[in-house]
Amino acid sequence: MTFLEPLTLTGRHVILEPLHPDHHDGLVEAAQDGELWKLWYTSVPSPGEMADEIRRRLRLQEDGSMLPFTTRLIDRDTGGPGRIIGMTTYMNIDAGTPRVEIGSTWNAASAQGSGTNPDSKFLLLRHAFETLGCPAVEFRTHWLNHQSREAIARLGAKQDGVLRNHSRTRDGVLRDTVVFSILEHEWSMVRAGLEYRLDRRG
Repeated sequence: MTFLEPLTLTGRHVILEPLHPDHHDGLVEAAQDGELWKLWYTSVPSPGEMADEIRRRLRLQEDGSMLPFTTRLIDRDTGGPGRIIGMTTYMNIDAGTPRVEIGSTWNAASAQGSGTNPDSKFLLLRHAFETLGCPAVEFRTHWLNHQSREAIARLGAKQDGVLRNHSRTRDGVLRDTVVFSILEHEWSMVRAGLEYRLDRRG
């Protein structure tokens, strides 16, 4: 058994299930909801790139450095898995510490602001701290992705620093990467804040 095995996590608004090639069409529809691949400050696969992105994430899963999920809405009528709205992952997995980064996340435009993102983060953080025993969980984002930076800060994560000229975007431009983290002893307060936000949404 490896440190991280594929698993399904069920919350109040979303179900995170192991990424599978059969999710391709649903993921294409989700990316088309808002034409997310056109956002210059983030990296969302276009419809034509989706199959390659699924294969890339599954290769990283085989290597033990990523655990990718497909994000689905919970069907209000059945309580089971509904339509696909995006992707998220545990990435840069360090089994020795243990430590994970939550990232490579995107959600359909129509799902943004609906409680799906804090719900998925709650599920991933709870599993990381309470099941995997991580002393820290990391988040990274583009310096200019203000929406993402604000969302990470709202979780209760603290900014560790900025990696300047850290990597290149798809069009070859150097980007600065902002690094955030939540530590194990901070999880109880972060959890309370997330539960409060989710309770307010019903």
